[in-house]
Amino acid sequence: MSTKYIFVTGGVTSSLGKGIISASLAKLLQARGFSVTIQKLDPYINIDPGTMNPYEHGECYVTEDGAETDLDLGHYERFLNVSTSQANNVTTGKIYQAVINKERRGDYLGKTVQIIPHITDEIKRRVKLLGKNNKYDFVITEIGGTVGDIESLPFVEAVRQLKWEMPDKTLVIHLTLVPYLAAAGELKTKPTQHSVKMLLENGIQPDILVLRTEKSLTQEIRKKVALFCNVDINSVIESKDVSTIYEVPLLMHKEKLDTTVLAKLKVESNKEPELKPWIDFITNLKNPQHEITIALVGKYVELVDAYKSINESLIHAAAMNKCKVHIKRIHSENITEENVEEKLKGVNGILVAPGFGHRGIEGKIAAVKLARENNIPFFGICLGMQCAVIEFGRHILNLTDAHSTEMNHDTKNPVIDIMEEQKQISEKGGTMRLGAYPCSLSKNTKTYQAYKKLEISERHRHRYEFNNHYLELYKKNGMVPVGINVDTNLVEIIEIPTHKWFVGVQFHPEYKSTVLNPHPLFVAFIKAAIS
Repeated sequence: MSTKYIFVTGGVTSSLGKGIISASLAKLLQARGFSVTIQKLDPYINIDPGTMNPYEHGECYVTEDGAETDLDLGHYERFLNVSTSQANNVTTGKIYQAVINKERRGDYLGKTVQIIPHITDEIKRRVKLLGKNNKYDFVITEIGGTVGDIESLPFVEAVRQLKWEMPDKTLVIHLTLVPYLAAAGELKTKPTQHSVKMLLENGIQPDILVLRTEKSLTQEIRKKVALFCNVDINSVIESKDVSTIYEVPLLMHKEKLDTTVLAKLKVESNKEPELKPWIDFITNLKNPQHEITIALVGKYVELVDAYKSINESLIHAAAMNKCKVHIKRIHSENITEENVEEKLKGVNGILVAPGFGHRGIEGKIAAVKLARENNIPFFGICLGMQCAVIEFGRHILNLTDAHSTEMNHDTKNPVIDIMEEQKQISEKGGTMRLGAYPCSLSKNTKTYQAYKKLEISERHRHRYEFNNHYLELYKKNGMVPVGINVDTNLVEIIEIPTHKWFVGVQFHPEYKSTVLNPHPLFVAFIKAAIS
């Protein structure tokens, strides 16, 4: 069949969960046997979120091919169990950069370059790129921001044009909020009506409305919304708040979102979605046999989205272990050597999170020391692994000023140093070691027991690495490199074999954990924390 294009827009307010709705619909279509991919169009002018502070934009998610992308791509991969690429995240910055480059080359033959048609043509080209050669049955495109934002107008206009050009192949789903006013004891549909009116002003009639709500929608409300927004009543879909995002596909199936989409696009499917593995996952999640507490030590812990992939990876691994994980978020800036025991009291495992810069670094090192000395299962990711190396250097190897040259350029013992290929780079965007690289594991190690194979591939996002000048000293004293990139001799994984479970990794395993394939290191970490 030729590729069908589904667009998901949002109204009334941001953060309604367009990414989760897109991923849930994709999951249902995939479970019926269709091939699906999801794309995110972000209206900001940054080329990508790689240079953004997590407080601005949450986590920066990295794809296999090394693209720094929006965190929604993490949801897409976790739900679909399929890798995305740089083609799956398009920003206004990328669109304008491409158009300006063409203008400088003279591709437009001296014409005045304008938003319509040049910017909108480039947006349409990027949307259709994923459907080229009918590689996918469905391409779902999520438009970031809220309808009415100045920034998203060119994207909305491009969708209008595509709907006009390919009427039988396109469909628009609009996600809005139906707020509950406690004082009146009523759900209010007026914001939805205004939001749809705004879309209509931009030339788009939504085909399906998904309404976020705290309370169930009555038949009367559905009728009212259908009447005022020009959709049939079967196209008014309720999206009620649920306890976990992983219940949303089941809720959308119950509301017949997938059936309605297929009917409107005239696609036949006699097969019901195969959702048993998904239902099993939720059953395990909701019926745990164990409960544990994991300390997540980082400097953005007050912001849930900053460590989104780590949170979700812990949930996937917990369900696999039939366990409930309570995540105790501890700001590393608030940890000192004096209060570390009190701050981490009663936890079953300690995870030191990735990050950049010196803020909160001593708190992370103190948390590592507590884990190492008290045989508490420890997992260090990226900077977390580097903190473990620094801590070991200071307290076991007596290199009292051991540090990373990222934090202290003049340290006499740079046990973590900038990578050779990074030394001449001055620009920040897209210049780190990014994307998937191979790694060879040593047998008879905790890491090998987790992966059960000798060759792995994991995603990276870093500039600094273990300094191999100190390698023999570390090995001799009990911190062992158990994963090496053979091409560069880069130490990817360290372990302390005498410890119950002490693993540090230079890569980001959280980017590869999915609902149906929890990451083996997270599974092993949770298992160690339970026992």
